[in-house]
Amino acid sequence: MQTFKAKKVFLTGHTGFKGAWLTFMLHQMGAEVMGYSLEPNTEPSLYKVIDGDSLCRSVIGDIRDPEHLHRCMAGFQPDIVFHLAAQPIVRTSYKIPAETFEVNAIGTANVLDGIRLLEKPCVGVMITTDKVYQNNETGQAYKEDDRFGGYDPYSASKACAELVIDSYRKSFFNPADYEQHRKAIASARAGNVIGGGDWAADRLVPDIVRALSKGEAIQIRNPKAVRPWQHVLEPLSGYILLAQKLMEDPVQYAEGFNFGPDPADTLTVEEMTQMATEIWGAGTFVFPKLTNQPHEAGLLSLDITKADKVLGWRPHLNARKALEMTLEWYKTYYQGGTLSIAELMKEQIQSFDIQ
Repeated sequence: MQTFKAKKVFLTGHTGFKGAWLTFMLHQMGAEVMGYSLEPNTEPSLYKVIDGDSLCRSVIGDIRDPEHLHRCMAGFQPDIVFHLAAQPIVRTSYKIPAETFEVNAIGTANVLDGIRLLEKPCVGVMITTDKVYQNNETGQAYKEDDRFGGYDPYSASKACAELVIDSYRKSFFNPADYEQHRKAIASARAGNVIGGGDWAADRLVPDIVRALSKGEAIQIRNPKAVRPWQHVLEPLSGYILLAQKLMEDPVQYAEGFNFGPDPADTLTVEEMTQMATEIWGAGTFVFPKLTNQPHEAGLLSLDITKADKVLGWRPHLNARKALEMTLEWYKTYYQGGTLSIAELMKEQIQSFDIQ
């Protein structure tokens, strides 16, 4: 996308899984990227694998430190802000609930304040999650105007973030007053993302790959849970398109958008694990007896009609193709081959037809 060539992009969470992919993509598009994030918190780390420091101006910082954050944003003067930094794990949120709320809700307010203080036009895409919706486990696909909620601290903290975003949009970045403030803010909701380079704890595909790479049995925690799986390139292409649309028309697109897979393309955890062992060509899985486990949603899906009709965005890949691309990445990493990781990622992006 030529829209991003030579544009200044401020990206929070650039050292994380999705953030590293987005850093790589923006660099390929010719953008000048400043990343702001904590140090990578997994080992291995996708950011380190792709030598992320060579792709952006990296700042190690905490979004809970508004003075440092705002100083960096003011010094960089971004045209575009992507806010991905978060405490992203449901099970972790039960261990550190207050910190999860602080990072996900107050941290989002700090980023929005940084945009508010800029004395130039800027668009912001704030990344939340599909879990912002009050999930009644009815099987319905949630629309952008459905009620926010959250059982666990992670989901509730992201619902809070959406309320923060909406408040700032109405109070400081109201589309009706665009000529006065020259800012446009949208939120993007996606979830259950898979792709090469994710080594987070308590995530299905990373757990599968860790077991397969070691020749161990895969431990399946919640086999009957149904999830709408999507490759990381799907939501990232949506975020990029949304930012482009905001630059073209900062009034029309300053809203929330869902980015999910085809509603029919949902699989249980057990089905995804079985498919992974078939694609990998080896592997077994077991169902350990677990007690006193924290609540996790059994079914959650998004209605993506709005993204289709308003933005012209639709998913490219079904769950099997997404899993094939993901496992190809991990096999290249663990087993080597003719392609480097960077070359493989370029090929996967090009085949996805983002550029």
